[in-house]
Amino acid sequence: MYLTLLNGTGFVFSVDDYMELRSKHRLMGALVGTANTKGWSINQSTLPVELTKFETQLILDEGLALLVNKSKSLGASPTPKELEEYRSELDKRLEGQANALKSEKLRETERYMDKILLGKRNKLLKQGLATKAGALVSEDVLKEVADNFEFDLQNALVEVPCEHLIKHTAQIVPEPLVDTSCARYRIFRDLWLRGKFVTSGEAFGADFLVYPGDPLIYHASHIVIVQSTSLIRPLDLIAKVRLSVIVNKSCVFAHAHEKRGKGITYQTVAWCNPSK
Repeated sequence: MYLTLLNGTGFVFSVDDYMELRSKHRLMGALVGTANTKGWSINQSTLPVELTKFETQLILDEGLALLVNKSKSLGASPTPKELEEYRSELDKRLEGQANALKSEKLRETERYMDKILLGKRNKLLKQGLATKAGALVSEDVLKEVADNFEFDLQNALVEVPCEHLIKHTAQIVPEPLVDTSCARYRIFRDLWLRGKFVTSGEAFGADFLVYPGDPLIYHASHIVIVQSTSLIRPLDLIAKVRLSVIVNKSCVFAHAHEKRGKGITYQTVAWCNPSK
């Protein structure tokens, strides 16, 4: 699997790769492609998927994919041969659509053949063509439909390829995107290793959100606040815990010790109202 380096982070352009990352490895990313002809919509997004820098680094650290830079290859102008191959493939796709539409039209005609034959025969009888009406069979109707079929290119569905062209070059990016020793990345990775679904928590005033399952099915259960020290200031304690109550989630304070051997400490705090 390959991630494409864009804007300092990894992007996924293959639907198969994305489904593998999401279903097998609990890595969400964000769909940032445009699926709506009227412009970008947060509710109607599609590939590619933009991964956070932490997600990208985690994928690299776990050996799930390689990060590659394709800017040199994809930024170059296509050669005449590449343009010819592209036009040939486009013509094949359009021809395939035309054949599929023609076959569907013939199947639809066969489905209502009795009514069509009755209508055509009655029309011929009204014109005084009784012999022709009696000789009319289903094969004649199908031949007429096939001969008169026209495929309007203006109504064609043009496939917008998301994955890059098969033939292109890329350079592997060896250096890390983030400092793997920093507290936020260590905590993100530790939560992921514990089998959690972890996403950014910026929208909720936190560092991370933790889900019990796929975010498409579950709401986040915890907000995670990364502490630079093991001591929690009273003001931060009150502010973050009250915030967690407002968004109906549990609040977790996390601290990564400077020495990796000491690991990471988590403290879950719940707001208690004695009057209830």
